Amino acid sequence: MDNQLKVENAVAAIRVSSTQQGTDGDSPEAQKEQIEQFAKRHNINVKKFFVFMESASKEQQPMQEAIDYCKNPKNGIQLFVIKSIDRFTRGGSYSYDHLKMQLEKCGVQLVDIYGIISSQKVNTLEHLGVSFNWSVYSPTKKAEILEAERAKDEMRDIMSRMIGAEIRYARMGYWVREAPMGYQLEKIETPNGKRCILKPHPIEAQWFIKMFELRCRGTLNDHQIVDEINKLGFKARIKYVRDPQDRTKIIKEHGGGKLNVKALWRYIQNPTYAGVSGEKWTENHRIKAKFEGLVSIETFNKANKGKVVISEEDGQVKIYQRPAPEYLVKKGVRNPDFPYKRVVMCPHCEKPLFGSASRGRLGKYYPAYHCNKRGHYFRVSKEALEGVVERFVQNIDLAPEFAPELTSAVINEWDKRQLEMTKDTVNIDNKLEELKTQVKLTVDKIKILTSEVAIKYLEQDLIKLEQEIGDLVLEKEKADQEKPTDARIVMAYIKYFLEHMDELLLSNPDPENKAGHFGVLFDKAPTYEEINSGTPQIASCISLNEIFRQGQGMLAGGLSKNSNAIPIALSRKMPRLRRGFYLYPLGLRPRSGIFCI
Repeated sequence: MDNQLKVENAVAAIRVSSTQQGTDGDSPEAQKEQIEQFAKRHNINVKKFFVFMESASKEQQPMQEAIDYCKNPKNGIQLFVIKSIDRFTRGGSYSYDHLKMQLEKCGVQLVDIYGIISSQKVNTLEHLGVSFNWSVYSPTKKAEILEAERAKDEMRDIMSRMIGAEIRYARMGYWVREAPMGYQLEKIETPNGKRCILKPHPIEAQWFIKMFELRCRGTLNDHQIVDEINKLGFKARIKYVRDPQDRTKIIKEHGGGKLNVKALWRYIQNPTYAGVSGEKWTENHRIKAKFEGLVSIETFNKANKGKVVISEEDGQVKIYQRPAPEYLVKKGVRNPDFPYKRVVMCPHCEKPLFGSASRGRLGKYYPAYHCNKRGHYFRVSKEALEGVVERFVQNIDLAPEFAPELTSAVINEWDKRQLEMTKDTVNIDNKLEELKTQVKLTVDKIKILTSEVAIKYLEQDLIKLEQEIGDLVLEKEKADQEKPTDARIVMAYIKYFLEHMDELLLSNPDPENKAGHFGVLFDKAPTYEEINSGTPQIASCISLNEIFRQGQGMLAGGLSKNSNAIPIALSRKMPRLRRGFYLYPLGLRPRSGIFCI
């Protein structure tokens, strides 16, 4: 760079690779001193310093804030001074070129104190007095790009060495992270060099040892244990939150509070206090650490009362967790223990019922459907509600006048299935012929080749082709063995269930499907009182002709489409009728929310 620089306003950017380097080391001060000396020698007025403390692994570019400052014409910036390109970005040539182009567009020149970045521009058509965008270039551009790529490679190498070593040492049982509460870090001489382990904290360790002892003793409940530990002076560690724009500034702090029950449970279940480490870098495998725990494994197991158990088997450490009791598991909407809670409504608010089992004094659980969270109370035992449903279903009968339409629909569906099976068999045969042709061509190629490498790859392809042929042959044999069900058998099933409707609705082994079948009977979901009194709103029967006029494949009552479903009309001995249900003559499989065989 020319030594006779006129006085120009500049912005200087200082960047370190980590917060720890910026807060504990001298890197920011050293960079600032070097930039100030450079500015003094070249008659540069540095209006503002930007200090960035960001991890090198982050994808965002911290220099963007300083570049945005330069873009503002009110600031009057002509130069952007950095120590070196690797302090400007470690994102490689792409990030470097992107950032530099932003500066060039606003008329700001990028300068480094080592002189790699030059302001010189060369015009290859200068002797002709003509200039184009493509004819003007910077002779140092290649050197700058190489330096940017070198900085990126250096970052990758540093991170690979550091993180790789930490992963390896973590799997050996050493500690590579911040010390948890109750411990402090200590470096010791090991066969693997100086490594970090955990040792008891002189003040905090006694709190955690006391937690486990009181839990093992069993004379106090968890709330009383928390009170006892807080009496000993327990205070959580204080952690600081730094400004994301300026990592030297602390914007708030948290921690320093007393122990609570949830924190007690978290500490009690942490195997680190028993000298067992495990994290994502150990692939979630538990490892006996290179340090002693605050308590023994026996004390840990006893304090957790079987909920979390550490065991040593064949020199390996394993942790077992006892599953939660079934009554505590969150069932969600689809609960097979209470299948009718979304089908039968509350008689007070006409909204879905809840289902749960309350515990009596003697420890017995009483399952029931209830609605007690909407300003009123309704409760009926599970046995009573399902008994009412069963009595209601026993009064349902089918309308016999729809038998001819049903028979015709089954025959049409049967022919359609047979045609699909024939097409599948033809496709398998065509695929087999194609694969056999490929095998023959591959063998012919191997005969004329002399390269061992080429022959090796062709042999691998040949093995794959033979395997595909074998799979297709097995599939074809399986299809040939599966004889289609006789249509007369299917019609016999239909006739049987037309005469035994209660078995279709009540004998389904899947409680959720059974409840879904029952719900199809109603246009509007009935309440418990309506079913009990026999006065639910049941829709009139929908004829087959009307369904077919709406379009083949459309299901009655606005249900989802299913090209394999065959509608059957329903009636009942009570007043009014109900919509269709659907039969699968071939697969005989149930579907949620519809009647099927």
